[in-house]
Amino acid sequence: MKSASTGTSTLIQPYGGRLVDLVVPAGDREKEKNRASRLPSIQISDRSVCDLELLATGAFSPLDRFMGREDHRRVLDEMRLSSGHLFPIPVTLPVEEGTPISLDQEVALRNSKNELLAVLAVEEIYEWDRNEASQRVFGTQDLRHPLVAEMHRWGRWNVSGRLRVLALPVHHDFRELRLKPGEARERLTGHANVVAFQTRNPLHRVHEELTKRAAERVDGTLLLHPVVGMTKPGDVDHFTRVRTYKALAERYYDPGRIVLALLPLAMRMAGPREALWHALIRRNYGANHLIVGRDHASPGVDSSGRPFYGPYDAQEMVARHAAELGVAMIPFGELVYLPEEDRYEEVGKLPADARTASISGTQVREDYLEAGRKLPEWFTRPEVAEILSETYPPRHRQGVCVWFTGLSGAGKSTTAEVLTVLLLEHGRQVTVLDGDVVRTHLSKGLGFSKEDRDVNIRRIGFVAAEIARHGGVVLAAAVSPYRATRNDVRNMVGSDRFVEVFVDTPIEVCEGRDFKGLYAKARRGELKGFTGIDDPYEPPRHPEITLETTRSTPEENARKILAHLIEKGFARKLGVGFGPG
Repeated sequence: MKSASTGTSTLIQPYGGRLVDLVVPAGDREKEKNRASRLPSIQISDRSVCDLELLATGAFSPLDRFMGREDHRRVLDEMRLSSGHLFPIPVTLPVEEGTPISLDQEVALRNSKNELLAVLAVEEIYEWDRNEASQRVFGTQDLRHPLVAEMHRWGRWNVSGRLRVLALPVHHDFRELRLKPGEARERLTGHANVVAFQTRNPLHRVHEELTKRAAERVDGTLLLHPVVGMTKPGDVDHFTRVRTYKALAERYYDPGRIVLALLPLAMRMAGPREALWHALIRRNYGANHLIVGRDHASPGVDSSGRPFYGPYDAQEMVARHAAELGVAMIPFGELVYLPEEDRYEEVGKLPADARTASISGTQVREDYLEAGRKLPEWFTRPEVAEILSETYPPRHRQGVCVWFTGLSGAGKSTTAEVLTVLLLEHGRQVTVLDGDVVRTHLSKGLGFSKEDRDVNIRRIGFVAAEIARHGGVVLAAAVSPYRATRNDVRNMVGSDRFVEVFVDTPIEVCEGRDFKGLYAKARRGELKGFTGIDDPYEPPRHPEITLETTRSTPEENARKILAHLIEKGFARKLGVGFGPG
């Protein structure tokens, strides 16, 4: 057989029989770019840029464009394209209302830096339903799901048509590992069985053992294929992860039985559907087996603390479609360490009296990395432990966002002022993002429509996420009336370092504190769209902390938040590491 993209012999065909290639030939590229520079253009999101790259290189084969109406409908209902091929995840190009495009028009697609990437010939513009898509694809409309929350800021129109890609996104990092599907297949030519391992986390000894056993079971080669596009908010950054993968691949695997390649995928965290999508993508990279673990591609728990998906739902989904897709599912069996024998073994093969050792993900973070302790060699290789310890400071030096939400006059800023002083006393540096101050500087010119309010809150959220990512404590005090937007900010920051504080003050008390007279103006109709009067406030359903300012003073409330931050490790008790005490 011949690979459509490379022309070399291969045993594993791409899904659908050929790899899609949308990249304009090099000889025509400059001419096309000159022409495209005169076209109207739209700026696409980072997620759409990831999708465009994988469409262009054939990773999503047989899909060759952002989905039109019929493909989108069938994918939601049946997990199939209109051609009948399996495809479980919608890949669409949403645009805002009023975007200046029309049918039978060509538009240039540009990234956030305004760099020209592609030309799209508009053949379809159609409306889609966010709630329906959320329910069908993710099985939920819960805004704690990061993609459900994110979709609320996507445009409600999708655009589709023939694509001509003029430039793939430029990646300056790990260039030797950024293999396109055809390049990966070329490396894997002659290997009858290829086992792909999907990961968005660092690899420890148990993963190393698992991947080696899986490849040995089918006498295959391992395609170690980590996602380096968009993963779950709060995940270990890909720079750190890839350094660990390189160290392991170079020192602990047979170089003739492993290919390390990076996948610039924007994950959806869609559980079972996503697992099937991962299998399809790996087929296009040359794999015919996929290791699927417990809770594969899960975003965690919902607003009520329940897992979004069952632990084995993903394994069952991939196994059910394995024959049609041509990718066998290898379950990620649970392995534990036997300290007396210095080896790992499957749980089902252990004698009843076996002594085992294990470290949970929470313990890795809290008991080792955040406590400044090196992980033991039986758990992770020394090279990996060193890289992780360099990247992750102790918890009390990590970033966190405390997000105050509540009606105007509820007491958000007053409590934040007291908390600022207390945190400074405890050795943390603090940035305060007050809603009124932000509107004066960062969001000057925005009005108070729902759209403008959402833009304002997302701007605050973006700044807060950057501060937290670089190890700072940020206190954000803004009305932030809409639940979806607050959850969007939570996902920007990362749930593990986001503390939502609901300042629950009755509206009559807020009106009594209103020295600016805003409530009175709203009551008289002089202010339109005022939160709590003629525009809704959506209280949090599951905030980390609820404050009642009518029963507690600002200092008491601030100390309540401080106690929570100390409990979570973001601040230390006075006397712990402060001088001789």
